[in-house]
Amino acid sequence: MRRAGGVEIFHTFAVRLKGGVLIMIIINVKENESIDKALKRFKKKFERTGVLRELRSRTAYEKPSVTNRTVKIKAAYKQKMYAKENY
Repeated sequence: MRRAGGVEIFHTFAVRLKGGVLIMIIINVKENESIDKALKRFKKKFERTGVLRELRSRTAYEKPSVTNRTVKIKAAYKQKMYAKENY
């Protein structure tokens, strides 16, 4: 989209998340802004959506029991680390 006074460009990217939810990532490229900065902002927004994490988790099937075990191990590790900080 261009405006008369200055150039304001909107880039829109569609990302599909778990459950078929479609999210639009909109990056506003301001006047005199380098494409590197805009690309960096896009990468941060894209990373926050968690699409790559989900894609990697779907590449190989993991049994629910294994998933539950890893969640419990991570929780125990976090609890142990927080206990160390408090003492």
